[in-house]
Amino acid sequence: MSIDKIVMAFAGSVILASLALSQLHSVNWLWLTAFVGANMLQAAFTGFCPLAMILKAAGAKPGQAFS
Repeated sequence: MSIDKIVMAFAGSVILASLALSQLHSVNWLWLTAFVGANMLQAAFTGFCPLAMILKAAGAKPGQAFS
């Protein structure tokens, strides 16, 4: 699996988990959703993604967006 797919799967999982936690536990979990969304937005413009950098250092194969 490429870095791009791992990053998108991770972001989607965190968003869904935080949405579920906001309904089951506390509405403050929506701040995590906002953080992930903001990070995805800035990565789209700057190309800087901390998770992609970690995955690249760990040896995951690069994709098109974070090479």
